[in-house]
Amino acid sequence: MNPRKLSVAIMLLLLSTLLHATETARYTQTPYTAQKVVYDFYFDEPEKMAIALYWLRSLLNPLMDEPYATTPEEHRIKVVIHGTEIVTLARKNYKKYKDIVERMRYYAEFGVEFKACGLVMDEYGYRPQDFYPFVEVVPSAITELVHWQMQGYGLIRPTIMEKHKSIEEIR
Repeated sequence: MNPRKLSVAIMLLLLSTLLHATETARYTQTPYTAQKVVYDFYFDEPEKMAIALYWLRSLLNPLMDEPYATTPEEHRIKVVIHGTEIVTLARKNYKKYKDIVERMRYYAEFGVEFKACGLVMDEYGYRPQDFYPFVEVVPSAITELVHWQMQGYGLIRPTIMEKHKSIEEIR
């Protein structure tokens, strides 16, 4: 390649790099409406319930802000509980899981429905009267999840990961 063509190519490459350096991601305001969601809570450790409840917040908080300005009551949200986290629903465990219980109670006041699997309840030796009034016992979590999906509810299955590095370390 002759030197003149090479210098023109290099200049075009530099100019292209400069133009793209000023471009940024664009923010999209998706036209969300009230949501129909069924959460599948099935965890290997009851304490993971605390993190999973942030998934509710992550759904509701943006929708309550402008431009959506919806109220929590406008959404139809169900949480199906069928793992070790069922122990957080037992009144006898209130002291140990107080923060989790109070957050669930808070969401229940806004219409979030908490449903405990009857099969798991039996496996753990609980009865419906062992649970809080905001908990509904259903025959089977799997059947419940299928039912609500067939009613048009979107399924959300929180993945609870253990974070080993701070945001600053991985940024």
